[in-house]
Amino acid sequence: MNTIISDRVRKLVSATLIQPWTWPIITAPKVQLSSLSSEPVIASKKPFKVELVGGKRYSWCTCGHSKNQPFCDGTHKTKTQGLMPLRFVPEKDSKAWLCGCKYTANPPYCDGTHKQEFIQSALLPEKTDS
Repeated sequence: MNTIISDRVRKLVSATLIQPWTWPIITAPKVQLSSLSSEPVIASKKPFKVELVGGKRYSWCTCGHSKNQPFCDGTHKTKTQGLMPLRFVPEKDSKAWLCGCKYTANPPYCDGTHKQEFIQSALLPEKTDS
């Protein structure tokens, strides 16, 4: 009986090794794996005037989704991909204009980018309570 099983196994193995397996090659179309944006949304078309306390750590919202603008409230974790808040500590107490459009070249501070046409003509996201 061992010989019969061995012969069957030997035939199966040799058939497997001799005949090449031809699996159909199927390529899936390239898709975006996440529906989350990696670009910020324009939170405001003008900067936010804030009083900063020297030595205090702040988290400036870079995604534009925070309901606590210009500061982060953690919304980036569910609304964007790859955007994190910018953490900064001012050296002394001061008033500052923090960017609301999120496209400044000097984050978190406003550099006037919000005056450009692509910001002024953009639609702002609708405010929601959720």
